[in-house]
Amino acid sequence: MGVGRGGAMPSPSSPPSARCSTIAVCLLLLFFLHVSSAGTTPPPSPSPAPPSAFDYRDALSKSLLYFETQRSGRLPYNQRVSWRDHSGLTDGLEQGVDLVGGYYDAGDHVKFGLPMAFTVTMLSWGVIEYGEQIADAGEYGHALEAIKWGTDYFIKAHTQPDVLWAEVGDGDTDHYCWQRPEDMTTSRQAYQIDPDHPGSDLAGETAAAMAAASIVFRRSNPHYSHLLLHHAQQLFEFGDKHRGKYDRSVAAARSYYASISGFNDELLWAALWLHLATDAAGRDAADSGYYLEYVVRNGHALGGTGWAINEFSWDIKYAGVQVLAAKLLMTMMAAGGHQQKQDAAAWSTLEIYRAKAEHYLCSCLGKNTNATNVHRTPGGLLYIRQWNNMQYVAGATFLLTVYSDYLARSGTSSGERRLMRCPGGAAGHDDLLAFARSQADYILGANPVGMSYLVGFGERYPRRVHHRGASMVAYKESKGFIGCTQGYDDWYGRRDDNPNVLVGALVGGPDREDRFRDERGNYMQTEACTYNTAPLVGVFAKLHAQLGIQHHHHHFEDSIPSSVASY
Repeated sequence: MGVGRGGAMPSPSSPPSARCSTIAVCLLLLFFLHVSSAGTTPPPSPSPAPPSAFDYRDALSKSLLYFETQRSGRLPYNQRVSWRDHSGLTDGLEQGVDLVGGYYDAGDHVKFGLPMAFTVTMLSWGVIEYGEQIADAGEYGHALEAIKWGTDYFIKAHTQPDVLWAEVGDGDTDHYCWQRPEDMTTSRQAYQIDPDHPGSDLAGETAAAMAAASIVFRRSNPHYSHLLLHHAQQLFEFGDKHRGKYDRSVAAARSYYASISGFNDELLWAALWLHLATDAAGRDAADSGYYLEYVVRNGHALGGTGWAINEFSWDIKYAGVQVLAAKLLMTMMAAGGHQQKQDAAAWSTLEIYRAKAEHYLCSCLGKNTNATNVHRTPGGLLYIRQWNNMQYVAGATFLLTVYSDYLARSGTSSGERRLMRCPGGAAGHDDLLAFARSQADYILGANPVGMSYLVGFGERYPRRVHHRGASMVAYKESKGFIGCTQGYDDWYGRRDDNPNVLVGALVGGPDREDRFRDERGNYMQTEACTYNTAPLVGVFAKLHAQLGIQHHHHHFEDSIPSSVASY
């Protein structure tokens, strides 16, 4: 196995006929699709001059609005996306458990646990790093609402210490229909993991999400924070004790969100977040130290100090693990030499984690050897693969942004700011942030076709997003039932723009030559997913603050609405 393994996944809303069960088949299919289309799409025009600065605050606001569109369950009184209504109100009923709520992952109506948990982890990480900036933009309450909509569902889904409901709905039957969520007639079968049907990757990611969220709510809602941390610790113990890939236990997920990378990365990811959460909660040193010791002791066995990866996604967490571990190391370095002598083993292992983190970041900057650098389109966009490439761009942009801050806060023994030592030359914190901004700007419209890939932002953005609810008349406007295949007959094939704008959604984006077809059936490029947008929340907050465009100066808790005050 080599660098960049385990990510060639199909779009979660494509028709069953477009599914690929293995990476090899996926790559072969994508190769033929690329070759066949190369001569039919005209090359893009020269890249327009980027504006002096995009309105990152508006991008942040729109990004958070997207999560309200993706809500399943009974919508709250303060729901801002008016064209959505209640849906999935009987989820879990057949199994005798309340599974109402949570998020639809993309343009369909299945609730897939693994990408949902990753979405919440990334939203939480963004708030942990950039909470003040989000508050300055007036969006802190909305950010907490987006997180809590997911964690409330995880609490419901974690019905016993060693039982977690992994999925609601069946991708195959769901994709046979094109319906609004309010009209759903497809199966709402629910699937669980337990000791006899393990899923360490899913348990680990859900533990990470709840641990990270517990940090977010620690001051504003201590009881809720404690509850989340309790669930996170139980889930980690369950996932570590009963090891196995969740897609072997939940076959229904295999064709849509197969765990190609396995569960080792999620166990390390969860342990790191639990270390940070228990430390933030003021738990005793033994409690917090257990999770750090787990990360250090298992770094080699679970691949954290071995893998040099050039992608970060809902499936492959190693780069995130390594960046978080590097942050811990920098914190230890700031404490001085005394802690180095006290934690010599941890220090040396975290140094290896940091080296792997910087390999990833150097590959994004194009400063590794050619074989391991991330490819870029002619317009400068990071390019991993054709199917929903923007998910990788968003994840990389977030990691570059936070690592830029970590470098800026760290220093050498001589008091100078630390640099990354890449094979192709050194890189400072400003280099990382500048490149992260270039990726964010590309997303917002500074690209060869002048298209904002964040829906609803700017004047030109995708109008025919591959999304069931957005592509049909809003339920509140016309409550006449739209049947399973009626949506395909009456709405899917229309050339008109979607009647509802999927504001804040980050679509899959252009191909390796910066070409993009805004067609509803082009799900590789026009479908959006929650985990595409989630990393951008923190990025946009950081970029907004960097420009000094801060109109709302108040404490975090001033921005928290009553709807997120309690569970």
